[in-house]
Amino acid sequence: MSLVFLDTNVLLRHLLQDHPEQSPKATAFLAHVESGDVRARTSDTVVFETVFTLQRHYGVPREEIRDALLPLIELPALVLPGKRRLRKVFGLYVEHGLPFADAYHAALMERLGLDEIATFDDHFDRVHGIRRSSCLLQDSGPAET
Repeated sequence: MSLVFLDTNVLLRHLLQDHPEQSPKATAFLAHVESGDVRARTSDTVVFETVFTLQRHYGVPREEIRDALLPLIELPALVLPGKRRLRKVFGLYVEHGLPFADAYHAALMERLGLDEIATFDDHFDRVHGIRRSSCLLQDSGPAET
């Protein structure tokens, strides 16, 4: 069985059901993936783009995005390295209100055993086990010329 790359627009057409020709085809394709008749490969960037588009362009609430995407991502015939990590990412995205990319970074840090992040984004303060680097938080005084 061959491996087919799954692009963002197929996920969007399926989830939104907003195109009279493409949406039914997208849903049928994903049904083949769900049944195991087709194996598909996708990437983190496809997931990111899907989340971003649903949230920013369509105003879909975070919980609905999580509840719609996770079952698709977890299909056995969908190949996505690190897909198990995405459950944690979606949890941080929904429960702590982190931007999706930062939720991904927090989950990746946990996997890598890192607990300090160099960032000015204070929403990381809401994530247990992560602290922002003190080097960035200290007053550095006036810049030397």
